Amino acid sequence: MRLLCLLSVLLLFTNCADKYAEYKKVPKYITDPSPSKEAYYKAYDQTLSLWDVSYEELYITTTNGIAHVIVSGPKNAEPLVLLHGMNASSTMWYPNIGSLSKNHRVFAIDFILEPGKSYLYNDIESVEKVTDWYEEVLYVLDLDQYHLIGASRGGWLAVTLALNNQSKVKSLILLSPAQTFTWIRPSMDLLKNIVTLLASKEKQIEQSLESMSENVDKINDAYLKQYTLGLDLESENKFITNMQPFSNDELKSLQMPILVLIGDDDMINTEKTVEIANSLPNGKGEIVQNAGHFLSIDQAEVVNEKMRIFLKN
Repeated sequence: MRLLCLLSVLLLFTNCADKYAEYKKVPKYITDPSPSKEAYYKAYDQTLSLWDVSYEELYITTTNGIAHVIVSGPKNAEPLVLLHGMNASSTMWYPNIGSLSKNHRVFAIDFILEPGKSYLYNDIESVEKVTDWYEEVLYVLDLDQYHLIGASRGGWLAVTLALNNQSKVKSLILLSPAQTFTWIRPSMDLLKNIVTLLASKEKQIEQSLESMSENVDKINDAYLKQYTLGLDLESENKFITNMQPFSNDELKSLQMPILVLIGDDDMINTEKTVEIANSLPNGKGEIVQNAGHFLSIDQAEVVNEKMRIFLKN
């Protein structure tokens, strides 16, 4: 009887133990950064203060560097992995994290080749190695199965990851995925962005935001500051030319339920994206009104509710 009690206590202790404790030590590049990085990390933390849920920050050593992962939500809930858009970092999810983490254990990963808190020390030479890096992070996190959400370029990366891990990805949500279903079409917004390349940096950022968001005023000032500082940092923004739309056969091979959302004023996607999404065996595509490419900010409440219902079902 005593032995049984001891085993019960041991089992309880094991279940309560923090499986990620070893990854919570803050690395030196965060605690003792260069001046430019220090300003960026402070701005990053200021954006994190917008998260209306508690969170933990993990620093996971990988083959190519250190992966920064923000974890929120109930510990025993189903895992949900977030892949952010280009140069956006995981803090872009500040309008969505409260809704997403109610019923899921959320893991937001900073892409190692872009501004964020991940740290590259061993170059990544190909898109295949990018996928390998994500898979390495997910392996350390011990996620056997998980839901996956990707925004913009994160959407393209999410599809790449899902194609290689069909048995692990339980469902897939793509928010205005870049060059995933169709090529980016020529448009007036795209032309304006090209023209402003000759203008000041401030004008370039202003034009870029206006073309991506239906209402720039909805973007929190703290996040705008972090985003702007991030553009000053060195970024290994490679593999843009590798981002080509997936073939019909590749897309139709995806077995998990898929939700694709685009804005009605989306510079990256058109109705064709929705048509293709709806043609997939388990796909559903929708257009969110009064939203641009940044639809998760432009219409956060609407997008949050659509994602909640999809994940629930």
